Amino acid sequence: MLAHPASTTLIIIRHGETEWNRAGRIQGHTDSALTADGIAQAEACAVRLKDDGIDQVISSDLGRAQHTATLLNTHLQLPVQYHAALRERCFGIAEGSTYAELETTYPELFSRVREVDQHYAVEGAESRAMFHQRVVGAVETIAADHAGKRVLMVTHGGVLGAINRWLHQLPISSPHKIDIPNVGYNRIVQTDGVWRIEAWGDVSHYSQ
Repeated sequence: MLAHPASTTLIIIRHGETEWNRAGRIQGHTDSALTADGIAQAEACAVRLKDDGIDQVISSDLGRAQHTATLLNTHLQLPVQYHAALRERCFGIAEGSTYAELETTYPELFSRVREVDQHYAVEGAESRAMFHQRVVGAVETIAADHAGKRVLMVTHGGVLGAINRWLHQLPISSPHKIDIPNVGYNRIVQTDGVWRIEAWGDVSHYSQ
């Protein structure tokens, strides 16, 4: 009799609140520091994670994710792998600006920023299609490389949005609103090649 394959669990956490999150600035591949609230969010989640049976920590290599991963790893004390494929979507020349500023500075260039053309990208940026392909490929690779394990992934809001749309089989450019709080607890599980969402946007650790 064949043994039933073990499930693979990915616990996916968005980085803590940053200065640019608070200011409403587009970050992409550009970094800004965690706020005091962002640090507190990660410290609270670290307590939640300490008994979660995590085998491996994998983080985006961007600074805000690395800082969050370090805080989340306080009690786990596991080696941390850094993956560029878990970075936020690159927004090119839009990074560092608010949408209001873009509408004034580049009114024509950014007229389609919020439209649903999955292949459109501003100068130096990734299209939604390129970003989606990168994120899904990263998740599938990490799951395959850590089959049967529980992996903590530290990443970004855009990455979580892409994962949620993929698992719900929504169009890449779907306007579907997705709750993605900073340092929210999200858990997805793969069994027999099928993914399911077990937790999403859970911030109950904030009050612990």
